[in-house]
Amino acid sequence: MLQEYDVIVVGAGHAGCEAANAAGKMGSKVLLVTMNMNTIAQMSCNPAMGGVAKGQIVREIDALGGGSGIVSDKSAIQFRMLNQSKGPAMWSPRTQNDRMKFAEEWRYLLEENPNVDFWQDMCNGLIVENSSVVGIKSSLGISIYGKSVVLTNGTFLNGLIHLGEKQFGGGRAAEKASFGITEELVEMGFEAGRMKTGTPPRVDGRSLDNAKMEIQEGDTNPSKFSFGNTPPLSHQRPCHITYTNEFTHDILRTGFDRSPMFNGAIKSSGPRYCPSIEDKINRFADRDRHQIFVEPEGWRTVEIYVNGFSTSLPEEIQYKAMQSIPGFEHVKMFRPGYAIEYDYFPPTQLKHTLETKLVNNLYFAGQINGTTGYEEAACQGLMAGINAHRKVHGDQPFVLNRDEAYIGVLIDDLITKGTKEPYRMFTSRAEYRILLRQDNADVRLTPIGYSIGLASEMDLKKVQIKNEGTEKLIRAFKETSVSPEELNPILEEKNTAALTQKVKMSSIITRPQIEIWDLLKLNSDLKKLAKELTSEHQDIVTQAEILMKYEGYISREEEQAHKMNRLEDVLIPNHTDFHSMLSISIEGREKLTKVRPVNIGQAARISGVSPSDISVLLIHLGR
Repeated sequence: MLQEYDVIVVGAGHAGCEAANAAGKMGSKVLLVTMNMNTIAQMSCNPAMGGVAKGQIVREIDALGGGSGIVSDKSAIQFRMLNQSKGPAMWSPRTQNDRMKFAEEWRYLLEENPNVDFWQDMCNGLIVENSSVVGIKSSLGISIYGKSVVLTNGTFLNGLIHLGEKQFGGGRAAEKASFGITEELVEMGFEAGRMKTGTPPRVDGRSLDNAKMEIQEGDTNPSKFSFGNTPPLSHQRPCHITYTNEFTHDILRTGFDRSPMFNGAIKSSGPRYCPSIEDKINRFADRDRHQIFVEPEGWRTVEIYVNGFSTSLPEEIQYKAMQSIPGFEHVKMFRPGYAIEYDYFPPTQLKHTLETKLVNNLYFAGQINGTTGYEEAACQGLMAGINAHRKVHGDQPFVLNRDEAYIGVLIDDLITKGTKEPYRMFTSRAEYRILLRQDNADVRLTPIGYSIGLASEMDLKKVQIKNEGTEKLIRAFKETSVSPEELNPILEEKNTAALTQKVKMSSIITRPQIEIWDLLKLNSDLKKLAKELTSEHQDIVTQAEILMKYEGYISREEEQAHKMNRLEDVLIPNHTDFHSMLSISIEGREKLTKVRPVNIGQAARISGVSPSDISVLLIHLGR
C-alpha cells in the first residue's frame, strides 16, 4: 500500500519533526510515522524553548536550516535573553510558547514540505536483513520499506507512568506506550536501560492570585531565535514567580511513604538538574523555600504550567500542598503531575552520525539516547535526518566538531562518554564556549548548512552581509583615533582610567566598563556607519563589539581548538585490538573496546582512558 521511502522517521516529537523536515528538504522521500497525528510536536513538559545552552542549540539548528527556531518564534508569547549580566558566551535566548500554536506551526511546516508523507500507526518492530534495516512493522500488520530508519521514540518505549501508588502504561498522560521495539533490539544485541522523568501539575489560571506573586516580564526590546524573517514579538504575556514554604514542605512529606521516588517503585535515574519537588525538599532539607515559576500555556488558554513543582506524589497531596503556596490558595487543578519511566539505549552504541554500530542505516535520536529536553532532542533529530539522507544518497557522513557547535559537543559527549542519567546541555560542557556563542551561530553554521543543501541561498546571503558589515565596522574602529579631551569625560563617568594621549577606538572598547554605543556617539561618521549597517542586519554592531572586546580570548580558544583538532586527524583503524596492547591499563582497554573511538581526540575524552594510555596508543599507531 505504501511506497518504499528513503527515510522512515518513527515518532513525531521534536527529534522526529527535525529529522523528517531536514531529510525532506534535502531531497529524500520521507515517511513520518506517529501514533497520533494530533500530537505532532507536542510540548510534553514545559511550554518553553531555549534557556542556558539550550538557546544556543536552537539558534544552531536554525542556522543549519532546521525548523525549531522558526516554530518557536511564530508561537512565542514571551522572549528573554538570559544571563545578560555575564559575558556573551553565557547569553542564552529563551521563549515562552503557546503550546497549541507550537504544535500547529510544526505541523504546517512539515505539511509544506512536499517530500514528507505521514502515517498514523504504532511501529512495533523493524525489518532487518543482513545487518541492515530495510523497513518497519506496524501494529496494523503493515510492513513499510525504507532505505533508512530514524527512531525518535521519546518516552514511549515500554513507558510506565507513576502517580502516587498508581502505575499504568503510557508514553504520556492519556497516550499509550509503545511495545515491541526494545525487545527486538535487545535480541539483536543492543544494550538497553531505564530512565525517569517527570512533569508538574497544570492548573486553572483563573483560580490564581497573581497580585501575591512577583511579575516576570519579557525583554523590553525582544529578539528572536531565527536568523530568518520571523517577526519579533510586538506584545508579550508575563510570567510570575512565587515560592513554596515550610508548611508546603510539611504537607509534601506526609505523602513520602506513598511516593514512587522513595518507596522503591521507581528504580531508574531521573534528571539531576531538574529534580522533583519531593526530591528537592529531601536533598536540600536546609532550604525553607523553593522557587515556583507560573507559566501561561498560551495566548488564550487559562491553563498554567507550574514550573518547579514536578512531582509524582498522590494527587490529593499535590493539590493540598499547592494551596499553601502564595497566590495558589484557591487553586483549581486541571491535571496532576506524574513521573514516567521509559527505555533508552546507551548512546555509546552509536557512531557520531547517530547511526547504530550494530545495524546499518538505523539511527537513534532524542530521549532514546538518554537525553532530556526539547532542544537536545531536536538537534539530534536534525543530525540523524541529515545523515540518513546523506548515506542513502552516497554522500559522506556529516559530523560537527566540538569547536564548531554545541550540537557537536552534545553528540560527542553521548557517543564517547555515554550517560547513566538524563543528559542535559550546559555551557560548562563546552570547552570552546566563547567560540560557540548564540550571536554567531549563523556565521559558524549557515555556510555549512548551505553546502549540504539544507540552508537556503538567501540565508547564506544574510550571513555574508553580516560578515562584511562586521568587518567594515571593526576596521573603522581600528582606523579611528579619539583624543583624551573627547573621551575622558565618559571614562570618568564609567569609573575607568583616563587617557593621556590619542588612542584608537578599538583599544578602548576592550575595557569592560565601555560599550560600543558610548564610543559611537563621540564620532558622527562612525555613528552614521553603524546605523547604516544595522539597517541591513540588526546584529552587526553587537557582533563587532563582541569580536573587538573579546579578541584575545577568542584567539586563544581558536588556537586551543586547532591543537586539539590535530588529534582528531589521527585516525584509529576500526578493527584495532585494544586488548592486545598490554601497556594500556585494563580499564583503558575495556573502555576503548566498548566505545571504539574513531580517532585519538575521541579516545582521549573517554572516561577511564589516561594520558599514558593515549601515549601507548599513539606509539602503536606509529606516531
